[in-house]
Amino acid sequence: MKVSLVQFDVKDGQPQTNKNKVLELMQQALSDQPDVIVLPELWNTGYALDELEEIADENGEDSIAWLSQFAREHQVALVAGSVAVKRQGKFYNTAYSFAADGKLVNAYDKVHLFGLMAEDRFLTAGQKESHFELGKVKAVHVICYDIRFPEWTRKLVSQGAELLFVSAQWPSSRIDQWRTLLQARAIENQAFVIAVNRIGQGATDQFNGHSLVIDPLGNILLETDDSEGVFSSQIDMQQVQDVRGKIPVFADRRPDLYS
Repeated sequence: MKVSLVQFDVKDGQPQTNKNKVLELMQQALSDQPDVIVLPELWNTGYALDELEEIADENGEDSIAWLSQFAREHQVALVAGSVAVKRQGKFYNTAYSFAADGKLVNAYDKVHLFGLMAEDRFLTAGQKESHFELGKVKAVHVICYDIRFPEWTRKLVSQGAELLFVSAQWPSSRIDQWRTLLQARAIENQAFVIAVNRIGQGATDQFNGHSLVIDPLGNILLETDDSEGVFSSQIDMQQVQDVRGKIPVFADRRPDLYS
């Protein structure tokens, strides 16, 4: 499987500008002939959370429509990051994923809201799990702060997932923690981690990319710098079964003792 990571400078409060940039970079990614294109967190609005009444995507309709069309037209799966969505008067940080035929296969509202970036003041937390398949490969998708909760990713991955996708806006001041946490999530879940971060200056934080592809042993296969662009990596899904066969952590769990 070839994955292409789209890393760019999200412009706060400028959904049309961001949409144009995402489309430009996804078109660029097609030259690598990826199986999956992956986007960062809140790429449509950035953290202009106090403007969501005017700029959030109503029911996700615009995002779903054009992303589905792109996937179907180019026969490429999309783990399409997350967007700010308005539903029934509330706002959500919602991730969408699409199969290569354009079908929407996952919609996940961020479960863990990050107070340091005021998410808990403006957004509503999700209540559901995140599961989907790309071809015959089971996958899950979480958003940024979620990776600090290993019990959440373990719950998701323990249902058979081999791929853990992460979309984020993770500040440069904590980028070493980002790398360490993602390696830990890969090792403990014996899964590939594909994590996309943004770059650029936000309202209060600087972002420096360092998007990652990590194998089930925790080895970094790809780490980007702080530049805008498309970064691609080939992964061998057989490695998941090889690693899980040698150290059967899922079979050896004792969930009866964990509550």
